[in-house]
Amino acid sequence: PLGRAEGSAAVLLQPFVHQVGGHSSMLSYDEHTVCKPLVSQELSFYESLPLAMRQFTPQYKGIVSVHLKKDSLGNLTLMASPGLGQPDGCSLLDSAGSDPAVTLWHKCKWSHTQVTKSFKDSCPGKMLLRTDLQYHTDSLLEDANGKQPERKSYNPWGLHCHRQHLNRMSSKHNENKLHQFLLLENVVSKYSYPCILDLKMGTRQHGDDASEEKKARHIKKCEQSTSASLGVRICGMQVYQADTGHFLCKDKYFGRKLSPEGFRQTLRQFLCNGNQLRTDLLEPIILRLKALLAVIRKQSSYRFYSSSLLIIYDGQEHKESADHHLPFPKTHGANPSRVDVRMIDFAHTTFKGSKSNPNPTPHDGPDHGYIFGLENLIKILQSLLEGK
Repeated sequence: PLGRAEGSAAVLLQPFVHQVGGHSSMLSYDEHTVCKPLVSQELSFYESLPLAMRQFTPQYKGIVSVHLKKDSLGNLTLMASPGLGQPDGCSLLDSAGSDPAVTLWHKCKWSHTQVTKSFKDSCPGKMLLRTDLQYHTDSLLEDANGKQPERKSYNPWGLHCHRQHLNRMSSKHNENKLHQFLLLENVVSKYSYPCILDLKMGTRQHGDDASEEKKARHIKKCEQSTSASLGVRICGMQVYQADTGHFLCKDKYFGRKLSPEGFRQTLRQFLCNGNQLRTDLLEPIILRLKALLAVIRKQSSYRFYSSSLLIIYDGQEHKESADHHLPFPKTHGANPSRVDVRMIDFAHTTFKGSKSNPNPTPHDGPDHGYIFGLENLIKILQSLLEGK
């Protein structure tokens, strides 16, 4: 459609409310798509992703240009312009006619002030981020009549990252500057109450390009956490508690302090919905992790430094017997698709032939630190399955 006003297809980016870890702000582009600041090394990974790994990573959906915008009240928001910055000039989401993403977001403006306010109300001071957090299912999204159509719960970590990100961007750049963001599949969109465990995998976290100071910092964090002993540490978690209707949230500071036994207990807690231990999920999770392990063992030269592994399931159990008359019940009976395992965050991933690989001598063989972490994770889950 020619002659459409510039910016008519702009999408207001929302903080992604199910971000449980990481430090870069994840934003919601539409129901099935999230976006994050583009890092060339991560783009390089997605562009040459080995076929076997595709089922274990979010789908890469393209690049979008993002700019800061101040509304009439002086609130900062981030706007994405879908037509700009697309690979091969193709617009990512067919925006013929009215873009559904836009109409959706216009209904629920979520301003910087609201985010900050609700964040402050729930977190007096930053210290609270480092303690156990229990989140009410209060919605910040209201429809035109001020009603709250869906009661959803917000993990404070994502809001914390979003606020820091907006502040960083506004202090460094003026409003007209275009920032490139990566568009990725929202891997939790199909869950009503996504329970998410974010695990930093491997015994080493620093990239090949890290400064000596950063390298030392990461090595220390690994030595003082389960990264060194188990090859995996908890970076964030949200678990829906069916008995209270809250999400129990844990952040990376909690995860860093855990002993191997504490790690095991937290893994168990991730599968506790407040009423019972979801032992039915253990087998499908283990099967998925074993399938991933087989794939990682075959990837020569890849090093997934600082990447995360997400384990996801739905905190709302559906009564499966009632679903049998439906052709495709949401839970698919005993189908392992009730759980999902995905690798994310490839900004420090290096591999032979990577355009942006800072390391001229590629690594040999598979990523043994990652494999060590996966093997230990599988062992611990198997011991939980055996009721030990």
